[in-house]
Parts: sequence; structure tokens; C-alpha cells
Amino acid sequence: MSLHAEDRDGDGDRRRLPATPAQRAWTMPALPAGRLRRVVEAPEPVLSQPGADVDPNAAEIIQLAADLVATHAVSPGCVGLAAHQLGVAQRVFSLDVSGHPRTRTCHGLLVLCNATVSSATRRERGREGCMSVPDFTGDVARARRVTVRGQLPVTGAWVDLATDAFEAVALQHEIDHTNGVLFLDRVTGPHAVHPRRTYQ
Repeated sequence: MSLHAEDRDGDGDRRRLPATPAQRAWTMPALPAGRLRRVVEAPEPVLSQPGADVDPNAAEIIQLAADLVATHAVSPGCVGLAAHQLGVAQRVFSLDVSGHPRTRTCHGLLVLCNATVSSATRRERGREGCMSVPDFTGDVARARRVTVRGQLPVTGAWVDLATDAFEAVALQHEIDHTNGVLFLDRVTGPHAVHPRRTYQ
């Protein structure tokens, strides 16, 4: 999400279960070398624009996917990054929740294009943050079990991801970005917005 590693799931389950690597019937295609790009912050207008559907086979979308992965990789605490956060209103994002303490099911590093949530259950509230909203976190109600459908860059293959817990929340956060929605648009009111903790 540009959801940071300090942010927490609010599902009420205090057990820290080992993450389960998801069985994937598909393989993430190889991408070219990515470029590091600036992450834009609110109130940049692009963050509130609905994203355009993309052609996952197009060279510029493949490069965008690579740039997302490269920028994501050097951003501390980042588990996901959407094209909107690089200043591009297109429906593409990267995600990798590997190693997060709230992760249960994990599909590893992935990039999805034109993704939508096809089913969602177990809606609960939890704390979220975002690289594009660096000073605040917020309490947001999201489903803890989802199925997401999207296309892989390079091949354009349609894939379905069934997941839960933190990965489910992160996917919804990134799909929101692709629709021009920030987590601040989903909080229940000013009382649900909090200054981000900083660590010395």
C-alpha cells in the first residue's frame, strides 16, 4: 500500500501465525530494469483521478510495472505502490507483503493491471498508512478475505488471487489507488485519523 510495515491489522486476532506461501497457478513474468521515480504526495491531483484501464502488453506499461517494482524495493516499509503514486493515472500496482508480521497468505512479489475485487468478506477495521500521505494514518474498515482478479504485465494473462489478512487489506488499498481513492477517503471521520508515529 505504500501501506507501511509499522501499520497494523485490526482483526482482533493477536496470534502471529506463520505466513503461508500461496499456491500460484501462474508465474510473475520477468520485467526489464526499472527506474527509480519520485513518489507523489497528497494533495497532488493525480491521486484523486480515476485510473485508465491499460494494455498489459504495451511497452510503456511493462516499463511502468518495472519502475513500480524498482521504486517499491528501495522504499523502506513499503508493501505496495500504485502507478498513481508515480504520477500516472493508470490501473497498475505492485505488491509484496512478504515478511510483514500480519501476513498469513502471501503471493510474493506481483504486479497487477486492471485489478478488481470480485468477492470480499469479514469486514473489519484496522490502521492504514500510505507513502503518499506521510504524516497520518487512519482507521479503515476493509474485508479480511478477498478474491482479486487482474492481468499480469507482459503476458496480459488474467489471474485470480484468493487471500486473507494483511495481503487482502493491501490489495484493496492498492486497488483504491487505481480508482483515485486514498485511505483518508474511507475513514469514518476526523477521530479516525492519527499522526504517524516517528521513530528515532
